[in-house]
Amino acid sequence: MTVSGAFERHPGGEVATYAGYLAGHRAVLAAKCAGLPPAQLAARSMPPSDLSLLGLVRHLGRVEHYWFEMVIDERLDQPRLDDDDPTGGFHRVEPTLDSVAQAFGRWQEQIEYADACLERLGEVDPGSPRRTRDGELVSVRDVLVHLVEEYARHNGHADLLREAIDGRAGS
Repeated sequence: MTVSGAFERHPGGEVATYAGYLAGHRAVLAAKCAGLPPAQLAARSMPPSDLSLLGLVRHLGRVEHYWFEMVIDERLDQPRLDDDDPTGGFHRVEPTLDSVAQAFGRWQEQIEYADACLERLGEVDPGSPRRTRDGELVSVRDVLVHLVEEYARHNGHADLLREAIDGRAGS
């Protein structure tokens, strides 16, 4: 399994660079999940953890929703996608076709929203402040760096999970 994109040069301004890295990291996660049936996507890593590839997809959809839609687009009045699950989507995954379709569908919807948000940002000053739901001021730059970091960390988890499932390692 070879996936490129996350670590390639991304010409353009600062926001375009973050967008390129995010696109690459999303492609890596999608590749780690590709071709697996629901039971393997929901397979837990090792006790006591219940981390799974499906849980990562659910979590990252919720992460994209919070940071792009609620923080960057300043729509904090709407409910978070994880209001029903304080674990951020990691837990209570069901190995069914419906739960897989829902998780990947929601993740894709959030990616599309995030990409449109990045396009609207254009080359806005990445130092522009935004407020979190806790009232903390963060810059657009900090949010985008955090999202790249979040994907990078969880893609490491995804690599180990996929290797444990069928021996496929690397990117």
